[in-house]
Amino acid sequence: MKSRTLNLGKRCWSGTVILLLLAAVPAQAQQTRGAYTDEQKLPEGPVGDRITELLAAVNSNDPGKVRAFVSEACTPEFRDFAPMDAHLEVFASLYAQSRGLEFYSVRKYEQEAPADEVMVILRNSLTQGWQAVVMRVQPEPPHRIAGLQFAPARPPSDLAPAGTLTDAGMVEELGAFVQRLADSDAFSGTVLLARDGKVLFKGAYGLASKRFNVPNRIDTKFNLGSMNKMFTSVAVAQLVQAGKLSLDDPLSKYVSTDWLAQDVADKIRIKHLLTHTSGLGSYFNDKYMTSSRALFRELDDYKPLIADSTLAFEPGTDWRYSNTGMFLLGVVIEKVTGQNYFDYIRDNITRPAGMMDTDCYEMDRPVPNLAMGYSREQTSDGAEWTNNLYEHVIRGGPAGGGFSTAEDLLRFDVALRNHKLLNPEFTELVWSGKPEVNSPDYGFGFGIEGTPDDRIVGHGGGFVGISSNLDMFLDSGYTAVVLSNYDGGSRPVKSKMRELIASRR
Repeated sequence: MKSRTLNLGKRCWSGTVILLLLAAVPAQAQQTRGAYTDEQKLPEGPVGDRITELLAAVNSNDPGKVRAFVSEACTPEFRDFAPMDAHLEVFASLYAQSRGLEFYSVRKYEQEAPADEVMVILRNSLTQGWQAVVMRVQPEPPHRIAGLQFAPARPPSDLAPAGTLTDAGMVEELGAFVQRLADSDAFSGTVLLARDGKVLFKGAYGLASKRFNVPNRIDTKFNLGSMNKMFTSVAVAQLVQAGKLSLDDPLSKYVSTDWLAQDVADKIRIKHLLTHTSGLGSYFNDKYMTSSRALFRELDDYKPLIADSTLAFEPGTDWRYSNTGMFLLGVVIEKVTGQNYFDYIRDNITRPAGMMDTDCYEMDRPVPNLAMGYSREQTSDGAEWTNNLYEHVIRGGPAGGGFSTAEDLLRFDVALRNHKLLNPEFTELVWSGKPEVNSPDYGFGFGIEGTPDDRIVGHGGGFVGISSNLDMFLDSGYTAVVLSNYDGGSRPVKSKMRELIASRR
């Protein structure tokens, strides 16, 4: 019998750790450090040795070798901040999405890094894309690794600039890229690229159901993860635009003490919830993990998970991604409108935008053409696929978990840009940074990246068996959608589309 290294609780842990390690140094944060140079030479001494050991562990795709690396080459603090199974899942995910990483250079920025930190640039053998890993190595013997963070990287400084592509050339390159991933079973899902609302490329790959061998289609519904936060935030902005609530209203005006303690709700303003600056955390806590998913279907069902929430900081003084904060905006919508949250979103967001295949479907009901989420699980015989049916919420909500299609997300983009959901002033408001509340790179439910002359706004989503992203290029007019029912499946495609669009300008 195969020996499994993960149980359900640990798989939720591992999903969190994968997100932390694989997305902890976003490319936007790298850009703020200024110009950089790349040296194609391994550092001498302990740092170079640790880089070599890390790559050997990743490229082995061997749980035993990874376990030995984490146990022997890493500090006890880094090793123990998550179960060993979570570390194994991170390394397995890295290999599955790369089929091996190759050292290219050590990168140095104008803004100097801490003395114990080195940024290494790696080449992904499968995608031929660039990966950064920030490694912290203890300066004293035995020079163990105290931290690892992975993220997509900009091309090395010593490479010649890529030539300008036409839209046709970009489509050809994108199609070949995604097909290569799909042929290696590193991607399953749908991809859509449009310009000024007109589709340039769309494709579906892999299986919506491995059990029944059902292929994905371009109109297959995929789980959005946290992308639902955009819908919730636009809904709140609609109510502010209509004068039915204020961004400066205290949360306590709309939620009772069976949701949050009075002193906590009094401090939080609506704008803090929209920007993840409320100080609240996530209701995906131990109580949720040990409860039946069947208990949580309507918003009121989540009260036991949220009622004891406290603040990690004074609202508006720091930034912390908060599922609880965004969920409570759904409660505000219900209080202000007197309408069920799900009905309000249908009546005011999805239907006006023409998004007829988008909703928070109930997972214990038959929903046509809906993709099951899949995750690679480590066993004694290697990796095998498991589905996320028993880990996912029964029904998504204000913070995430709904379903949509690639074409519906393009319709959402078009509706926003054409001011069908919000007027021009409030449209700009939701996708502009809010430095006044310590949220310069996140507006009201929308992440903000890109460059001053081509801003990228949108949102991604991730969980076990869920990986999704919408990029709206505000100035060049492109829209890039990728939905995947594999762990982390959207990341390489998202990066490739950004690279191609950058080369088009």
